[in-house]
Amino acid sequence: MIKKKKPISTPPASSKSKETSGYWLVKQEPEGYSWDDLVRDRGTEWTGVRNFQARNNLRQMKVGDRVLFYHSGDQKAVVGVAQVAKAPYPDPTANEGQWVAVDIKPVRPLGVPVPLTAIKAEPKLANMLLVRQSRLSVMPVTKAEFETIVALGEGKRTKKR
Repeated sequence: MIKKKKPISTPPASSKSKETSGYWLVKQEPEGYSWDDLVRDRGTEWTGVRNFQARNNLRQMKVGDRVLFYHSGDQKAVVGVAQVAKAPYPDPTANEGQWVAVDIKPVRPLGVPVPLTAIKAEPKLANMLLVRQSRLSVMPVTKAEFETIVALGEGKRTKKR
């Protein structure tokens, strides 16, 4: 398989690359694999992504990038912060070679989950892909979006602008 790397200057689908570089959000139904499972396992292979846009986002991840772990399904909330532990590699669960996986490991849980309703209510997060394109399972977030969600998860109020 020939892998074509995008030039570093190519922006992700939502924003300028400088804004999103190093910050991501991944979604998972907790019944399938929860934050507690990630903590128990001390990390996991993030496999099974079969959406082209989400795959392209996985391809841009680098070791050390920060990841918001979002429980989809009934909970719909960011519950923890993880980190990319292994750069993109061929997804071992795929039959075709075009799909990739990364390894992530837990960093810390948020003090309180940050529900989607709180994210939608926060003016600083109005342009976040999670709000605009909610079905995407792997998406970039800006540093400001990441920090705002972490602050909300620590019970801190954000300054309105």
